[in-house]
Amino acid sequence: MIWENSTYLWFLLLLPVIYGCYWLYKRYQNKRRMAYFDDRLVKQLRKNFWQTGDKIRLFSLMAASFFFIIALAGPKIGTEVREVQRKGVNLLVALDLSRSMNAEDVSPSRLDKAKFELNRLINRLQGDRVGLLVFTDEAFIQVPFTTDYSAFRMLLDISNTDQMPTSGTNFHSAMERALESFKSVENQGNAANVLLFVADGENHGPNYRSLMEELIDKGVIIFSVGIGTPEGGPIPIYNNNGQLEGYHRDAQGNTVTTRLGPETMRDIAAAGGGEYYEIRSGSDNIEPFFSKLDELERGEFSTQEFADYKNQYQILLSLGILFLLVTLFFPDSISDRNLVKKRFKKEQ
Repeated sequence: MIWENSTYLWFLLLLPVIYGCYWLYKRYQNKRRMAYFDDRLVKQLRKNFWQTGDKIRLFSLMAASFFFIIALAGPKIGTEVREVQRKGVNLLVALDLSRSMNAEDVSPSRLDKAKFELNRLINRLQGDRVGLLVFTDEAFIQVPFTTDYSAFRMLLDISNTDQMPTSGTNFHSAMERALESFKSVENQGNAANVLLFVADGENHGPNYRSLMEELIDKGVIIFSVGIGTPEGGPIPIYNNNGQLEGYHRDAQGNTVTTRLGPETMRDIAAAGGGEYYEIRSGSDNIEPFFSKLDELERGEFSTQEFADYKNQYQILLSLGILFLLVTLFFPDSISDRNLVKKRFKKEQ
C-alpha cells in the first residue's frame, strides 16, 4: 500500500490530543459540579442524561475524524490498468548557433533569450514530438524527434556557438537537414508537421527557396522567430573566465555590427503558411505561437497501457460519513432513547 498524500497522516496525532483535552474538560466540569452540589442533587439534575449515548457519540466523532484523515491521505491498494494515448504534432526547432547570436542587443543575449523562450515552449507541450536542429554553415540534428522533454531541455541548454565547426549562417543547409528529418519521421494520424525557425535573419549561404518549397509541399508549416534589433550590436568575445576581452572585428579591424534581418524571416513564415514573431527586447516572447500550435491537427502517436495503484479512499470516506451521521443523530438523552425504541418496535 502507498499513499497519495502521506503528509496528512500527521493529523492522526491530533486525535489523542483532542481526546485528552475532552477528558480533562469533563474532569474539570465534574470537580466544579461537586463543589456546588451533592451527589443526590446531581443525579436529580442529570436524570435524563444518558451516559452511554454520550460515549457512543464521542467514539463516533473520533472514528469519523480518523477515517476522514486516512481518506485524505489517499491510500492506494491493488493495481488497475490504464490506457494512455499520446497525441500531438511533430515540431522541429531550427536554432541558429552562428557567432552573431552572441550579440547582446537582446538581453542577456540573442542565444540565451532564444533558449529561454524554447524552454517555455517545451513546458507547454503535452504529448507532442519535438526535435532540435542546430545550424551555422552546417546543420546537425541535436535532438531527434522525441517526447522526452527532459532530454530536449538538457541538450538545448548545452547548445552554444562554440560547438559548431564554423561560425557563418546557411539557411540552405538548415532547410536541407529539416527536410531529411521530416522525411524520416513516421507521421501517424495525420499529425501536423511544424518547423520553428529561430535566427537573427542574417543568411550567408546559397538560395534556399527550392528546399523551402519542398518542405511546404510535404505539408510542413513554417513559423519563424527573428531575434535582434534593427540597430544591432557588436559581437562580444569572452574568455574562459567569463570576462569580456573585446569584440569581433572584420579584416580591416573594424568592429562588426550584427543586425536583425526581419525581411528574410518574415518571407520564410509567409511562404510556409505560418507566422513571424520578433524578439527585440528581453520582455518580448513567442506567446502567440503557443495558441497557434494548439489549433493544429494532432495525430495519435502511440497507445500505452500501464499498471497503477488503485486509490481506495472512497470506502474510508463512506465510513467517515457513516460515523459522522451517528455523531449527529444518535440520542444523547434517555427520553430520546426511549422514543427511538418505541418507533423501532412499531416498525417491527
